Amino acid sequence: MKKLLVIISIMFLMNSCTKEEAADKTPEMQKTDMKASELETPVNKEEETENAMSAIKMFAGALKSELKKAIEEGGPVNAISVCNTRAMEIANKVSEEEGLKVGRVSLKNRNPKNAPNDWQRKTLEDFEARKAKGESVESMTYAEITEQKNDRQFRFMKAIPTGEVCIFCHGDNIAPEVMTRLKELYPDDRATGFNIGDIRGAFVVTKEFPG
Repeated sequence: MKKLLVIISIMFLMNSCTKEEAADKTPEMQKTDMKASELETPVNKEEETENAMSAIKMFAGALKSELKKAIEEGGPVNAISVCNTRAMEIANKVSEEEGLKVGRVSLKNRNPKNAPNDWQRKTLEDFEARKAKGESVESMTYAEITEQKNDRQFRFMKAIPTGEVCIFCHGDNIAPEVMTRLKELYPDDRATGFNIGDIRGAFVVTKEFPG
């Protein structure tokens, strides 16, 4: 009987110590003990794609509106200044409002800031291959969720087809005054020689999620 009481006492003390250790842990320590799957919030790819498309629509709509107004007021030369000063501002405004990052990239970029990184370049090259197989540029998109160290990233790209308004500044037969202005603003310009229907580049949307 005495031996049994001793065993029960030891078990009681061990249980008390375990509870005290758990209580002493900070929230950060307790989170560390949780499984990674319990900490991660699932990313809804379809939902994020819809959000990305909405952000792109806002960005493209605002930029197109300002470009159209600039051309009506001062011709294509005037539109170049809008692209140079307003495109990035509009992109930043939409990004802040929507809680993501939106921009543009191209294999033949005009602004050095619109040069693609590795995964964007690969996607643009894939877009070209898909176009060659007959896929419509208008509806061409790409979406994925990747693991970046301790974070996850939603990535989305939508191809930009070359339209009639683009030809004024991106085509084969650019007016001399337009070309002069382009050289002033973009000495390393590579964004010429496009035809209607070509892939001018792509809109890019990214969003970070804690892992």
